[in-house]
Amino acid sequence: MPSIRVDSLLEARDAGLALELVGGRAGLTRRITGPRIQKPGLALTGYTSYLHPERMQVLGLTEISYLRSITPDARGRGLETLCSLEPSAIVVTRGLEVPPELVIGGDLHSVPVFSTPLMSSVFINRVTKWLEDRLAPTTSIHGVLIDVLGIGILLLGKSGIGKSEAALDLVLRGHRLVADDIVEIRKRPPDMIYGSGSDIIKHHMEIRGLGIINIKDLFGISAVRDAKKIELVVELVEWNEEEEYDRLGVEELRHSILDVAVPMLRVPIRPGRNISSIIEVAARNLLLKFQGKHSAKEFQERLNRALIEAKPDEGLPPHIDEVE
Repeated sequence: MPSIRVDSLLEARDAGLALELVGGRAGLTRRITGPRIQKPGLALTGYTSYLHPERMQVLGLTEISYLRSITPDARGRGLETLCSLEPSAIVVTRGLEVPPELVIGGDLHSVPVFSTPLMSSVFINRVTKWLEDRLAPTTSIHGVLIDVLGIGILLLGKSGIGKSEAALDLVLRGHRLVADDIVEIRKRPPDMIYGSGSDIIKHHMEIRGLGIINIKDLFGISAVRDAKKIELVVELVEWNEEEEYDRLGVEELRHSILDVAVPMLRVPIRPGRNISSIIEVAARNLLLKFQGKHSAKEFQERLNRALIEAKPDEGLPPHIDEVE
């Protein structure tokens, strides 16, 4: 099960959490295993049946106001009960004063206690999104990811078949490179997968006979992007005369990545085929499908109607005879 250390929250500058550690420093090595956040509520009164220790606990205005309204002994018992369950971390929002009993309990049980000036709803929204991204299932695939007309296309195929060359031609046409060689893939809820390049080879491409080139330096910032949702997989395969390939485009292939089924095309390679043009047209065709227009199915429907309307003694219309 993926997990992250609590101290990584302090380093998450891009998340905008504005956290300050006020207690429980010894617990910064605790691990967070899920993105869900919890407000303790009745747990402060001693009722802990539905409190999940593995979740981060957030104390907002309601909880702090309640703690201020009760006696010091009751407040100490409630916060001691909360800390003794050893949640991954406790966060006090709105910049409210952190109760001294909470700091003491955090130090005693090694539970990190944070303060943030953010409202509870804003903090929970930001930290949930950040945790969902960091705890999402990940994998890496050998291939090339490119943004073609806003469609994230993952090129697959055996080494040396021409994936990088096709991607380079697409960059020359004005499209954008996301990753070459190794594509790091992350799943985001509910069923979306995003690809990016590794930090070491980001924006670089290997062209056999030419070597490593930097697409960002050669073509500018508009020729690259850091991440893209994968919406189509194109597998490049060597042409085999004995194999049947889909000629109408009605075959619905799927490629599973992190249990997400992504539409897939299998494109045979042989001299004379302009692969980059085929990939670009595939992106345009997918955009049409998103708008509810499926050219291959419409053609098949017209063909079926023509077959039904043709009289038995007249045979098929001349323009249908050659269709396989």
